Amino acid sequence: MYTVKCLNPISNQGLDLFTSEFEVIDDLNAADAVLVRSASMHDLEVPDSMIAVARAGAGVNNIPLNDYAEKGITVFNTPGANANGVKELVVAGLLLASRDIISGVNWVKENAKEPDLAKLIEKKKKEFAGNELKGKSIGVIGLGAIGVLVANICNRLGMNVYGYDPYVSVRSAWSLSRMVNHSSSLDEIYEKCDFLTIHVPYMESTKGMIGKEAVQKMKDGATILNFARGELVDDQAVLDGLASKKLKHYVTDFPNPAVAAADGVITIPHLGASTEESEENCAEMAVDQLMNYLEKGNIVNSVNYPNCDLGDLEAECRITVHHKNLPNMIGQLTSALAEEGYNIENMLNKSKGDYAYSIFDVAKRPSEAVFSKMKQIDGVIRLRVL
Repeated sequence: MYTVKCLNPISNQGLDLFTSEFEVIDDLNAADAVLVRSASMHDLEVPDSMIAVARAGAGVNNIPLNDYAEKGITVFNTPGANANGVKELVVAGLLLASRDIISGVNWVKENAKEPDLAKLIEKKKKEFAGNELKGKSIGVIGLGAIGVLVANICNRLGMNVYGYDPYVSVRSAWSLSRMVNHSSSLDEIYEKCDFLTIHVPYMESTKGMIGKEAVQKMKDGATILNFARGELVDDQAVLDGLASKKLKHYVTDFPNPAVAAADGVITIPHLGASTEESEENCAEMAVDQLMNYLEKGNIVNSVNYPNCDLGDLEAECRITVHHKNLPNMIGQLTSALAEEGYNIENMLNKSKGDYAYSIFDVAKRPSEAVFSKMKQIDGVIRLRVL
């Protein structure tokens, strides 16, 4: 029996996938795993029994990844589960920035009681007319699960799409429309595009990537859309760009006091992944990954350990090892098994930065002597026997 604690409300669509071998509990100290959305875990004391955290969403800034890696706690996220919801909101952002819909709607409400409203509308509507998206150019920075969907739908809207991602995956490349222009540099995006939308993860290297220098390189009257992370865009650079008319609009799903009330800024209250469907998809993926890991030891979509999937357990026993990415680690682990007469039927090892993960399928359950010998190897963090 495995126990799971939910730190946030998680869709029943996902929780209902748990089999009778799993129990959702209230006591964190008795939990083997955690399901979380936005709750911060940085200052949370977790028990030694905890072996996994699944984030029902893509961003994991609320989880201490390195600390958990050091403890052998595998952290999962759900990339792509909320991609369609974000994609649709990006399209809404494009329309709101192109056609002055918000001002038009507000004007109608303000004048709703005017007896000659219909005549007033005919005189006033040209002020809210705006422009069509067809024929305009958009640069999509980051071609992951969301970026590819955004690029493809913008292509279908008749826009000239430029995509930039030096680390694009094979899967994303196959999914990307052949009509998308592949840009070799960000400068090409800045110089050619009327719209720019960002879909990259937030890291130290991407913090403030859209800053003063980037804004100055953009086309006059360009619009920036940010539905990834607020910190990717330098607020002051955007405000200066709007004030000088270098930028027409900044559309963001991450309001803050600096930009929320500024002219030219369209702020949305973090709705990108908040659809009912997105929450259900994230919950289902998170639960599926937890079950696969807890029962079979397979890691899929981890952010602090390598993906390592050996499929269904067909041998008598499976041993999983979280360990440091050190030379001769695999040799020491296999030797420990061989010295006690254990034959390895199947194995897999993957590394990610300073950490690695190994799976060994063996014909019989390890004795206490084998388990102790493997555990004492320098660099081993956690051992599990399934």
